[in-house]
Amino acid sequence: MRELLRFIQRIHFLLLFLILEIIAFSFLVSENSYQRAKFFNSSRKVFGQVYHAYDKVAQYVSLKQKNEELVLENVKLHNHIPSLENSPSVFDGDSLAAKRFSYLSAKVINNSLYRRKNYLTIDKGSNSGVEPEMGVVSPTGLVGITRFTSSNFTSVVSLLNEEIRISTKIKKTGYFGPLAWTGADPTEAYLMEIPVHVNISVGDTLISSGYSAIFPEGILVGTIKEYKKKPGDNFYEIKVRLSVDYGRLGHVYVIDNKLRNEQLNLEEATAND
Repeated sequence: MRELLRFIQRIHFLLLFLILEIIAFSFLVSENSYQRAKFFNSSRKVFGQVYHAYDKVAQYVSLKQKNEELVLENVKLHNHIPSLENSPSVFDGDSLAAKRFSYLSAKVINNSLYRRKNYLTIDKGSNSGVEPEMGVVSPTGLVGITRFTSSNFTSVVSLLNEEIRISTKIKKTGYFGPLAWTGADPTEAYLMEIPVHVNISVGDTLISSGYSAIFPEGILVGTIKEYKKKPGDNFYEIKVRLSVDYGRLGHVYVIDNKLRNEQLNLEEATAND
């Protein structure tokens, strides 16, 4: 403290000069409309350039992520080309698969990661045809399910929510069970109800089962990170590494199952029979 006082004492004339200059400049700007206008115009220009430069830097930093997502999208599309070419019925006007699902792109404008019930918000709503209970995916995998919509926005329950369960299957075996998040790590979840007699391995791919009216079959969910058999239990405890990095979500796709109501009505009638 004593050293600080000595330092201020040494430069007190300079400090006094700077304070007087600031006061004089403030009087000049406040009392003279021309100088005031010039000052604020210059300030807006400077801050505008700063924000523009920041935006450019932010866009450049995110280019790597965007390119990775585009590459993954292209890989998916190219992987589908051979099967589509060998299956002309997919393009048939009467084909159920061709009629069933459509995709709408949207941008994530809000997101949470570390609550017990996490949500995200996207910039598309009922005006764009988005409704509750639609699937949401990203180029890297399954994201969540739409919850509430307004005219221009939609809230989405992400996989990082203790209340959500997604029917997920092991790609190589076809065995399926519910995927649940425990509220601990935003990169991990647990796959349940897989019998211990099923042959599984670390690194096995997990995909959506298609056993719902929300998600089509085959959307990437994650990979098996580790698993163990619990004594006296007939099911594995399987820890899953999620394929989606929720901390970097930018653009997503909302899935519209055009035959959803037909499917749900039939299943409800069957259940009530």
